[in-house]
Amino acid sequence: MSRGPVLTRRDGLKGALGAAALATLAACGGGDDDSGSGDGASSSSGGSGGDVVANGTEPQNPLVPTNTNEVGGGRLLDSLWAGLVYYKADGTPENDLADSIETTDAQNYTIKIKSGQKFSDGSAVTAKSFVDAWNYGALGTNAQLSSYFFEPIAGYPEVQADPPTAQTMSGLKVVDDTTFTVALLQPESDFPLRLGYSAFYPLPDTAYADIKAYGENPVGNGPYKLKETGAWQHNVRIDFVKNDGYDGPRKAQNDTLAFVFYETYDAAYSDLQSGNLDVLDNIPSSALATYQDDLGDGAVNQPAAIFQSFCIPEGLAGFSGEEGKLRRQAFSYAFDRAQICKTIFNDTRTPAKDFSSPVIAGYSETVEGNEVLSLDADKAKQLWEQANAIAPWNGSTFTIAYNVDGDHQAWVDAVTAAIRQVLGIQAEGKPYPTFAQIRTEITNRTISGAFRTGWQADYPGLYNFLAPIYATGAGSNDGDYTNPAFDELLTKASGTTDQDAANKILQQAQTILFADLPVIPLWYSNASGGFDKDAKNVQFGWNSVPLYYQITKS
Repeated sequence: MSRGPVLTRRDGLKGALGAAALATLAACGGGDDDSGSGDGASSSSGGSGGDVVANGTEPQNPLVPTNTNEVGGGRLLDSLWAGLVYYKADGTPENDLADSIETTDAQNYTIKIKSGQKFSDGSAVTAKSFVDAWNYGALGTNAQLSSYFFEPIAGYPEVQADPPTAQTMSGLKVVDDTTFTVALLQPESDFPLRLGYSAFYPLPDTAYADIKAYGENPVGNGPYKLKETGAWQHNVRIDFVKNDGYDGPRKAQNDTLAFVFYETYDAAYSDLQSGNLDVLDNIPSSALATYQDDLGDGAVNQPAAIFQSFCIPEGLAGFSGEEGKLRRQAFSYAFDRAQICKTIFNDTRTPAKDFSSPVIAGYSETVEGNEVLSLDADKAKQLWEQANAIAPWNGSTFTIAYNVDGDHQAWVDAVTAAIRQVLGIQAEGKPYPTFAQIRTEITNRTISGAFRTGWQADYPGLYNFLAPIYATGAGSNDGDYTNPAFDELLTKASGTTDQDAANKILQQAQTILFADLPVIPLWYSNASGGFDKDAKNVQFGWNSVPLYYQITKS
């Protein structure tokens, strides 16, 4: 799972989405302390805003930006680092470290960063800090989970070769301390929009001596830094303090920020009600029917760029080729998404109609083939028998793995019960105690059945909901799905400089996904959370993550 609304062309962001004009993502000074302004930034220099405690989950890996592609680690990265751009509460991109991002053809970019920027250890953030970090992330021998994000850059195939025929990408050039250029393999209509994602963060020179050790005690350049050595108590909590060296639009308004890693959301919700937790980003299913009454003005329920699904790996017995396609379709027809959203999630979820999110430009409820997302028990049985005509079902129990600390048991039980009833096979959930544990087995391809998946957008674009998850060899392609026709449409869309035209191509690509079902779409999640009465300026962003840096405590 990785970690939105329409991209708004502001402050000269034109060439990124239009072929002719010069694109400049100009600097923005942000807004004020009022979280209701919707810009997610504060022009204040930061003050004594108290000590804020939020919920979190133990990251899968040490905190290296190019090797973190899940939500638990992502929220930590976004607090410790500043990138070229950041996303305001509504998903609008604004400059953070970038002074300008310019292009005349959406293929060759000149990026200038603000001078005088520093990492939390006092070392300078330069153009080289970005170029070196991107080259490290792209190099195949470094096996970084987010290497796929550098695929558009010229020279990526050479550094990904086995063995690499180059150590650095030819498309990256340092011009001077504050300027570097990026040459892409083809025009990419939303490349500047991607640059707020954590894979594009800079690294200090000291990181490369021992990258794993660095990830355990990371040095970033963002609103916060680690409280002290040992501040990360694995599986317990991590503590940040305000980084006074950061002088960007996301300057921390509180003094400290702690993330507590709860075993369950029920435990976190209990702490929120008792005043031991200031902000909770997800309400447990046990409290969905009552939390808005319980929390009053502290309750949050708003659309977000989150897509939920479960994945049946291509290599799982009985699920490859035409047989597998039929069985996946049968499962998809076998359960009632709307009923689950109502009875289990109290309408804080919306049944899926496509593979993206209603808050993303290009979302459509009428993509060809999406009837497979409706309940039709007779159709499910017919498809299952067609699959059995190719190869009889092996009689094994179908399992859906899930992490207990993510509050997934209720819907997994409902889906597997429907599969048992409609198809007459044994199906059940397979619980894992933590998100990190299930993600490790998924990443290592040692998981033995289907598993829950989800996508919290990296940046607010339709392409981001498709390419990183379903493109051949993509870093988050957990089911090892591959379809050359789908890949071809992705390439065509990314090279289309008119974003509306590109989104229509991406909708066409989704018709292939509905036929193949590399994952079974479930629903879109709202940002359903809450905050304590003493927490002020709380705002949840386009991707459901609270804007931690602007929260204060009374």
